[in-house]
Amino acid sequence: MRYFTVFFLFIFLLNATAQDKIIVQKVTGTIINDNTLLPVANANVININKVKGIVTNSKGFFELEVSVSDTLHISILGYQSLRIRVTNDWLKNGTAKIQLTEKAIALEEVIVKKYDLTGYLEIDSKLIPDKDNYRYSISGLPAAYEAGESSPNAFTRVLGSIFNPADMLYNFFGKKPTELKRLKSMKKDDTVRNLLESKFDRETISVLLGVDKKEIAEILQRCNYSESFIQTANDLQIMDAISECYEQYKILKKN
Repeated sequence: MRYFTVFFLFIFLLNATAQDKIIVQKVTGTIINDNTLLPVANANVININKVKGIVTNSKGFFELEVSVSDTLHISILGYQSLRIRVTNDWLKNGTAKIQLTEKAIALEEVIVKKYDLTGYLEIDSKLIPDKDNYRYSISGLPAAYEAGESSPNAFTRVLGSIFNPADMLYNFFGKKPTELKRLKSMKKDDTVRNLLESKFDRETISVLLGVDKKEIAEILQRCNYSESFIQTANDLQIMDAISECYEQYKILKKN
């Protein structure tokens, strides 16, 4: 009788544990243009909670691993991005049609060339700067540091960023450990990584980390990345930069 009671309790605890686990399912949907009702191919669908993504096929169809209450972020160039929550009804009723709205873009000004050149080599050679942004590597440290445009105090600012961790970084990284752990998960998913590599608007990083776009620029400035890097780097490079800064922050905090 005693062995039977122990066996019964074991089965009961096993069932209770299984019920506590989040049930992972797959959700399906079709993304269409809300005006033409035609399918939208190559749209990026990312599960923000699980940091996994998929790209819609030629018929606008996608299938993605989800749990109830997960949030999907849908984006594609030329359309307004959309966030949608996974509900029990969606999972029960099967596939869903999701409409995206095209962006109305007014192109006011186009800059064709960066420098105003005269056509005379002697003059133009002086107009084009021969120095670019530098990334310094210091012996004994595992990572390099972006110092910004070449300037007399660039090296001083690099040393300051290493030996005097900023309060802003401490406050940000300390309050968002879960969000920043997602940085490692992003690289593991091909869809998310490819999307970040092709984008420059910081939208996807902002959504995945749960921060404002302005905060991303502030973080990189505090980590001594140059203004040129912040403005021109793609989202994958920005993600790597924040990840590197976060790792350095953890080392400084530990010490």
